[in-house]
Amino acid sequence: MPPVKSAAFAYRTPASLAIPRLNSTTPTPDLARLHEFDTVIDVRSPAEFAEDHIPGAINCPVLSDEERVTVGTMHQQDSAFAAKRHGAALVAANVSRHLLQHFAEKPKDWRPLIYCWRGGNRSGAMTTIFQKIGWKAQQLDGGYKTYRRLVIDRLATLPLAFRYVVVCGVTGSGKSRLLRALAAASAQVLDLEDLAKHKGSVLGHDPVEPQPSQKMFESLVLDALEHFDPACPVFVEAESKKVGAVQVPDALMRTMRASPCIRVEATEEQRVALLLEEYEHFLRDPARLVRQLDCLIDLHGHEIVNRWKEQVATRDWQAHVRDLLVTHYDPAYLRGMGRNYANYHLAKSLTLSGISASGMRKAASEAILQHST
Repeated sequence: MPPVKSAAFAYRTPASLAIPRLNSTTPTPDLARLHEFDTVIDVRSPAEFAEDHIPGAINCPVLSDEERVTVGTMHQQDSAFAAKRHGAALVAANVSRHLLQHFAEKPKDWRPLIYCWRGGNRSGAMTTIFQKIGWKAQQLDGGYKTYRRLVIDRLATLPLAFRYVVVCGVTGSGKSRLLRALAAASAQVLDLEDLAKHKGSVLGHDPVEPQPSQKMFESLVLDALEHFDPACPVFVEAESKKVGAVQVPDALMRTMRASPCIRVEATEEQRVALLLEEYEHFLRDPARLVRQLDCLIDLHGHEIVNRWKEQVATRDWQAHVRDLLVTHYDPAYLRGMGRNYANYHLAKSLTLSGISASGMRKAASEAILQHST
């Protein structure tokens, strides 16, 4: 797995996620105080970091993926001493490289928080070197494993603390654009499809970014929830249990399905135009679209799927989108909503004046006004 590009540190977490320090010789850092640190450093291998990490952490591995395998093999086939001796040399070289490439200009009062898998040797080595230099480095007790346990525990309870407004509407009605307009208007928005890098349908994969792992998705969901105010509504799009390959956490899914709904209404013309804009990458690469349409053969049979493929072959995009909506998307969406969202039949309507930015701003203002109390 290739290294993941590091994100800038901008992570805050409330006091509910406290983790004690591994010893009492220095002040006790915890996840509730991440905002007090200048940088959070994950020293695990790139593959470990790619699977999941504390949002906002940067990856500065003290062992590469290959080096980690080598040391582990030596531990099993030779001895723990030989593995530690070889590993120490690799760690020292990698820490030296990070010092020269990433941290050479850090001031004396720089405060990094460092973690590895269990808060053991890898993060301990970097923390010790940084402290000897004079930086106020601290090690996260329990490392990623403790963080992961907290994610699981918090996702079982925290979603219940909020009042959700579920944004509904058939495919192409502009739900995702409305969520972005709501966020721009300072409303609280949980955009699960953005976090999952998937639009939630068989054609909904992101052509640029791969989906995160399930663990990373859960970290991102928790990170978003931790910044919300329970006194204000949270707008979220109605989703199935799965968004692409990742699953919405159970407590969040249950709460969403019992929440009040708002239904976005758009004309067929608006829906077709919006979908042609949103899925423009398929227009540039019709072969990819044809491959994805094959996934619908079990549902609709060869005759209907071949009809769709013929529309793609002739570039009859307007007819193709309308056909997909009428034959596949609308029936599936309405069945799912009626079955899974208890308040869908009571949803307030929100009719779009247009799919442009101004039309979405107007719709967002109306939605905020409807749910301001």
